[in-house]
Amino acid sequence: MPSLSPFTPPSSSPSSRASVVVALRAAGCVFAEDEAELILAAARTPDELADLVGRRAAGLPLELVLGWAEFRGLRVAVEPGVFVPRRRTEFLVERALAQVPDASVVVDLCCGSGAVGAALAAALGPVELHAADIDPAAVRCARRNVREAGGHVHAGDLFEALPGNLRGRVDILAANVPYVPTDEVGLLPAEAREHEPLVALDGGTDGLDVLRRVATRASRWLAPGGCLLIETSERQAPAAVEAFIRGGLTTRLAESEEWFAHVVIGTRS
Repeated sequence: MPSLSPFTPPSSSPSSRASVVVALRAAGCVFAEDEAELILAAARTPDELADLVGRRAAGLPLELVLGWAEFRGLRVAVEPGVFVPRRRTEFLVERALAQVPDASVVVDLCCGSGAVGAALAAALGPVELHAADIDPAAVRCARRNVREAGGHVHAGDLFEALPGNLRGRVDILAANVPYVPTDEVGLLPAEAREHEPLVALDGGTDGLDVLRRVATRASRWLAPGGCLLIETSERQAPAAVEAFIRGGLTTRLAESEEWFAHVVIGTRS
């Protein structure tokens, strides 16, 4: 995982901090003070500080400015063109750990940066970890993030990317699939629609195209008692649950008011 480099004066002076806050606030950053602290800590020279502040002020997501995103206590490497993990997805990780606390084989499908797989491995201890994504940039980034856990990252379309010997062995199948309806992608915040890959956002006409594809085939890959977990929206949850049931899974919906998160959980009998 990338780590923050210590920063030395003059850029860590109170006057520098104040100027960074002013610049970020002028650019519309709501949490300018918090962001200033992170950027100051990341910058190693005054020139680098000016570059980081300039990139953030120009609208680059903070996580891409820093080169990492915080996810369940981890600093997950991110890079331009890769989906930035959302904090609400921590709820999916928590539900997976509660459902199968002794999991030994974990798959992170549509893995993006590999944040979910890395977080599950960090919590479970030694596991056989596999991740997959269709986007080459995501595969490259995920390999950095799961390396410490001994994880394997595969390039390809959903289950087609996975080794065949995983069939019937997966204890936790986490799939953070795209679920934004096509005609709503343009309504997303600029940080998402301008800096993250469309393939990680666009879920088709009703946002559930990829979810249905995963739910249809998941039972063939799950071990007995293994579970599939997919994040969705409150509006889409009933249709997502139905897709899991049609896939032959014992299904329930988990919700978090704190994170405004909705996770469909399907277990193979």
